[in-house]
Amino acid sequence: MELTRRDVLAALAAGGVAAGAGVTLSNDSGGPLIDDHVSDTLVAVAAVVYPSQLDGVESFVRAYSGARVREHRSYASGVADAVDALDAYCQSWADADFAALDPERADDLLSGFGVDTADPDPDGSDRERVRYYLVNELLYALFTTPTGGELVGIENPPGHPGGTASYQRGPQ
Repeated sequence: MELTRRDVLAALAAGGVAAGAGVTLSNDSGGPLIDDHVSDTLVAVAAVVYPSQLDGVESFVRAYSGARVREHRSYASGVADAVDALDAYCQSWADADFAALDPERADDLLSGFGVDTADPDPDGSDRERVRYYLVNELLYALFTTPTGGELVGIENPPGHPGGTASYQRGPQ
């Protein structure tokens, strides 16, 4: 399954970034608010938490996260702080930043950090902020798209029109 530009726009619209999203994706005149390392880390987190049958994950994550932080500028510092916390943990256990790890090792360290059981909290502990800003944000972005919804059997994610035929089917 391929994540497309349409999926990026659907995720941004679901996250309240609909106004100007098309312009944001095509015009980067304001410069990036997140650097390449943060963007690489988001892609690495997506490689761990997204289903393996997806294609186009890197371009989806980069376009979504770039537009998301440009639209909500204060959010950028939260994402950067969460990446710093995750990198500090990975440095202490693997002598490498999260983005430099292979997906299997990254998955082990993400679980070892307790992110899979942490409550998402933007003002909480390091693991709670990583869960909120990195893991949950990426999962929300994926599953509010038509492609992500299809993966879990949600034909029409909230905000995505699907026509009356999808609502008139009987039980299978």
